[in-house]
Amino acid sequence: MQFFEIPNEATNQPPPIGPINLFQSDRLLRDALKPYDLGWAEDRLTAVGEIAGGPAMEWGELANRNPPSLHTHDRYGNRIDEVEFHPAWHSLMQVSVEHGIHALPWRENRPGAHLARAVMAFLMSQAEAGHGCPISMTYAAMPVLRLEPELVAAWGPKLTSCVYDRRSISLTEKHGLLCGMAMTEKQGGSDVRANVTRAEPIGSNGLDYQIFGHKWFCSAPMCDAFLVLAQTDQGLSCFWLPRWQPDGTRNRFHIQRLKDKLGNRSNASSEVEFHGAWARRIGEPGRGVPTIIGMVQHTRLDCVISSAALMRQALIQATHHVSHRSAFGKRLIDQPLMRRVIADLTLEADATVRLMLRLAHAYDRAAADPSEAAWMRIGTAVAKYWICKRMPWLILEAMECLGGNGYVETSILPRLLRESPLNAIWEGSGNVICLDLLRAISREPEAWEQLVAVLKRAEGQHRLYDLYLERLLTRIRRKADLELEARFIVEQLALVLQAALLLEQAPAAIAAAFCTTRLGGEGGRLFGAIPAQVDFDDLAEHGRLV
Repeated sequence: MQFFEIPNEATNQPPPIGPINLFQSDRLLRDALKPYDLGWAEDRLTAVGEIAGGPAMEWGELANRNPPSLHTHDRYGNRIDEVEFHPAWHSLMQVSVEHGIHALPWRENRPGAHLARAVMAFLMSQAEAGHGCPISMTYAAMPVLRLEPELVAAWGPKLTSCVYDRRSISLTEKHGLLCGMAMTEKQGGSDVRANVTRAEPIGSNGLDYQIFGHKWFCSAPMCDAFLVLAQTDQGLSCFWLPRWQPDGTRNRFHIQRLKDKLGNRSNASSEVEFHGAWARRIGEPGRGVPTIIGMVQHTRLDCVISSAALMRQALIQATHHVSHRSAFGKRLIDQPLMRRVIADLTLEADATVRLMLRLAHAYDRAAADPSEAAWMRIGTAVAKYWICKRMPWLILEAMECLGGNGYVETSILPRLLRESPLNAIWEGSGNVICLDLLRAISREPEAWEQLVAVLKRAEGQHRLYDLYLERLLTRIRRKADLELEARFIVEQLALVLQAALLLEQAPAAIAAAFCTTRLGGEGGRLFGAIPAQVDFDDLAEHGRLV
């Protein structure tokens, strides 16, 4: 009887990608950063890139395989409302806090702080986007907290501290704090004005309240304090609600359960109840939504950053795989159809990363420049809508590049795909964002005209861009059925913004390819259907790590 040895080696498989420095090796990102002066942050970005492409990748996998658990009471029956996390989660949080991703612009008032912070968040989100939730909300809380100088003085230094203090102890004893938020209720959803949580004034200062009610979605309940919306006699108002009361006792903030979510599983999201919880009002009574909108604006920026990060990591996985795996006698990347798919995915990622960086740059300059304020106000809404919706389709196509290898859990791609719907839903789903844009166009005409002026500066560089922009502006000027056409308008505006940036910043071949495939009707509806006249060879190489 003849015996045959079963081969134990797996052949025709790509080598492991990492460890790799995700900043230094990403030529797509570094090329997109050329228009901006971030030399002062080079060492910081390099340090974060080293961690993000190294140990953080393993931490992200572990934190997702070991999701958080809730402990409502201790062994003696006392209410504790504690969320327990895997050590990998704390490692991710510690890196992001120590590098100031939660607070850099508020710690260092220097040009480019928002942009540098965005790049660091982009790098760490590729390892694990879930931990970015409390990081993002802490970053976004400061513009709201600054409305009350007393609160800023008391809590600002610890919210901007670069010490990650995971201890569940009195706020006065902690070295660093994190902030969450709680707005959505079962009957409210996006219509937060329908909320029924009640705030009753206590004391004589007119600022202290007790909160009674519930929140159906409280993001990151392990945080130390929260921005909360509740009804007063004057209407919906905004409140600062810490986990501990001023006298050092636990606040009456009770976590009912953790959400069982599609993705974002490393992060805890919860339902909570307030049983007379102490809170401090922020802003004018009855002006809760305008007050908290400063936080929403910044977290929407982070939705864009996180989506760009997930897209970039999916493209990295796809390009690495097809560059090493062979089929039908040659590497996948050398197969004409696969090369077109990779080129199209790269084109999408390039336009996305550039738009993300341009938005962050606007946050640095908005206070001093009306055109940058327009970029921040209108561009954030447009990018949040479009990029968050494009992301799942890019990740799906990247997964298909790996075939069955991409579908299994040992690949990072299933995790990226599960994460991908979140950013389109969080901080305003599609219709809410589109209606917000229409309000901005009608109620803030100066901002709209500023943005139009920016778009017109790119005219004359590509015929398709000029035609597309004029059709869009004509559609908006008609002002007929704008609400019914809101999604179409936002989609077109997003493509125009991306095209304008590519025409201004990118190599001519990349800008021309984008205009041809996205503005000229020459490309297909799915990734990879690139017309023959597009030079896709250089594009296919542009998205690879070096």
